[in-house]
Amino acid sequence: MFLKFDAEFRQGMRDSVPVVLGAAPFGLLFGTLAVENGMEIHQAVLMSATIYAGASQMVGIDLFGTSVAPWIIVLSIFAVNFRHILYSASLGPKIAHFTFFQKAVAFFALIDPQFAEAEQRHERGFRISFNWYMGVVIPIYIAWVSEAALGAYFGRFITNPYAFGLDFMLPIYFLVLVMGFRKRRNWLPVVVVSGIASVFAYFTIGSPWHISIGAVAGVMLAALIAGGDAQSDTVEADPERV
Repeated sequence: MFLKFDAEFRQGMRDSVPVVLGAAPFGLLFGTLAVENGMEIHQAVLMSATIYAGASQMVGIDLFGTSVAPWIIVLSIFAVNFRHILYSASLGPKIAHFTFFQKAVAFFALIDPQFAEAEQRHERGFRISFNWYMGVVIPIYIAWVSEAALGAYFGRFITNPYAFGLDFMLPIYFLVLVMGFRKRRNWLPVVVVSGIASVFAYFTIGSPWHISIGAVAGVMLAALIAGGDAQSDTVEADPERV
C-alpha cells in the first residue's frame, strides 16, 4: 500500500535518469512555447502538473486562446492521447497486483517513457512493483514540472523558439522510443503500416487525428499477425498429435 524507499525504488530512480535527461529539452520547450502563446508562468506549471502529457500539452497551447470551440480542443487532445488507452491495455495485466489507489497513480503517470521502461523491465523478466514504478515516476514528474517553470521563465527572452528548431525534437524523441522496441517480433511491418496510415491520414483528414489513426492501424495489423501466428502454430501441431 505504502511506498518504500527500498532497493527496487532506488533501481527505478536509476532507470529514470536517461528519461529525465532525454525529456529535459521537451519540458523546457513546453514552458517556452506556453509563454509564447500567452500563458503565465504559473499556468504553464499547473498544466504540466495536472495534464502531465507532453504531446497533449503542445496541442493544447496551440489551440488555447484561438477561436476554436472547446469541444474541438477536447477531442484533439483525446486524439493525441488515444495511444495511452493502448498503453493501459498492455500494462494493466502486468500491474494487476497493484491496489486501486496504486493503479490510479500508475495510470496517471503512464507517459510514453514510463510505458517503455515498464515494458522493457517486464521483458527482462523482472516484476513491476509499485516501488520500482514510483522510483521511475517521481524523478521524471518533478523534473518535468520544474522544466516547465524554467522554460516559461527564460522563454520570455526568446522571441521565436521555432527559429532554433526546438519543435523538431519531439518527433525525434518518439522515434527513439519506437526504436527501443525494434527487437520485438513483427516490429517492422507494424511500424511501417502505422507510419503509412498516419501520413495518409495527415494529408486527408488532418492533425491531430492522424496520430490515433496510425496507432489503430498498427494495432490492427499486430492483432492480425498474432492471430495468424496462433492459427498456423495450431495447424502445424495437428499432424504431430495424430
